Amino acid sequence: MSDGVEAARDTPEAAPGLPGSALADIVLERLAALYPTSADPARARSAAAYMKHVAPFLGIPTPRRRALSRTVLEGTARPGEADCAAIALRCWALPEREYQYFAADPELRKDMDAWIEDDDLWIVRTALLHQLRFKEAADSGRLFGYCLRRAGHPDFFIRKAIGWCLREYAKTDPQAVRGFVDGARGRLSPLSVREATKHL
Repeated sequence: MSDGVEAARDTPEAAPGLPGSALADIVLERLAALYPTSADPARARSAAAYMKHVAPFLGIPTPRRRALSRTVLEGTARPGEADCAAIALRCWALPEREYQYFAADPELRKDMDAWIEDDDLWIVRTALLHQLRFKEAADSGRLFGYCLRRAGHPDFFIRKAIGWCLREYAKTDPQAVRGFVDGARGRLSPLSVREATKHL
């Protein structure tokens, strides 16, 4: 068994510092069981070389990986904010890039596009915080768009979440966040601006 597969099989229980989530336990257990079955060492070496060895790969072709991801999510409950954070953080804690792709999968981003318009503030907040730890993999256009779409929301927790996701992304691209906040200052609440620029 490779080190990557061994690491994956150790992930169902949350590591210290990662949020607990029963749904994340299920998802990570399924990922650990399914993804390695389609690993291709030759393809993995090629992918790692193409990406200049920023991370190891399992070598799963994209269509196959997406099919496996759909299987992983079959029959699972609708995730809440804590579930999304737990799944994303645990996937990013794994070495192989395919697990990280699962956490940032475009298919899930489409769900977030619907959730950002939901009437339930906690679902809206989940969409805002979906990319919280994505760093360089974050879709900044989508992130800034979500913030603008809910900038006028009256709830404290939504305004706080807008500031929080911007502050977190500022650790990766401070100039982009500074430019966005400067351009949208008239639309963002003072709370969102204060939170977003706390460390700029």
